[in-house]
Amino acid sequence: MSKTAPAILDHLASLADTTRSRLLLLLDRHELTVSELCGIMQLPQSTVSRHLKALADSGWVSARADGTSHLYTMTREELDASARRLWSLVRDQVGPTPAASQDQRRFQATLAERRTKSQEFFSSSAGQWDRLRDELYGERFHVGALAALANSDWVLGDLGCGTGETSASLAPFVQHVVAVDASAQMLQAARKRLQSFENVELRRGDLEALPIDDVRLDVATLMLVLHYVPEPERALSEVTRVLKPGGRLILVDMLPHDRDNYRQQMGHVWLGFAEDQVVRMLEDAGFGKVRVVPLVPDARAKGPGLFVATGEKAPREKGE
Repeated sequence: MSKTAPAILDHLASLADTTRSRLLLLLDRHELTVSELCGIMQLPQSTVSRHLKALADSGWVSARADGTSHLYTMTREELDASARRLWSLVRDQVGPTPAASQDQRRFQATLAERRTKSQEFFSSSAGQWDRLRDELYGERFHVGALAALANSDWVLGDLGCGTGETSASLAPFVQHVVAVDASAQMLQAARKRLQSFENVELRRGDLEALPIDDVRLDVATLMLVLHYVPEPERALSEVTRVLKPGGRLILVDMLPHDRDNYRQQMGHVWLGFAEDQVVRMLEDAGFGKVRVVPLVPDARAKGPGLFVATGEKAPREKGE
């Protein structure tokens, strides 16, 4: 009994002050700044800061930096069982008081003010939001974010990996990446880009004869590479071979175009692929659930339009 009494007394001392109890009512499950707390409780900054320091010293609240301000919240999960029980009793008693009720009304007004500030910003910035967002976060932040849709246990094949951009985007989210390219120079560039990833394996080989064992991959990507392949049907059949039953293919390439100079300038074999042609090639290679969707063109892009096609290798039949 003597061992627990001092802790209980410390908790009682912390909660005995009405102002501190009101502060905890506001900070229970919410983060607020000192200035917001001052406005809600109608108290001077010095008073609020003094009580926050006392609560922080006794372990009831914590703070984190948010720019030049600090956000305070109650450390509910870090309190011991006796402190949580004591707080439950105090909250039930202090919550219905007139002062605490007024705090809650002003707290709701504070939340409304936060929303208003955001709404005012977007109302005034809607026309230039895309440009502002790109300046702040770059043009491709969403690509990295969408990579998080990948399963952490996937083995992924980046087929025709080039300099490794796709592998770099997906490697943090999957178990293993097998990156394949026929060009030694491309693989050298990819090796430099991917040197910090321990789960990426680079292999040299043709898409028509992939240096990957049967049913090894969960997902395969072909990013702007099929138009370089002399025998695309054979390459797609190889993708089917190396995918596990139920494995998926993500194919991005060009829609049909008439820029014949691409053949001489960039070594393109095919001037894009029509939707029905892609569907036929994927189905002939053994893919089901085939889908082809044209991508929204980037206003700054100078090349032909693109599409993304997906397909799924048939799952293994029961008993196989």
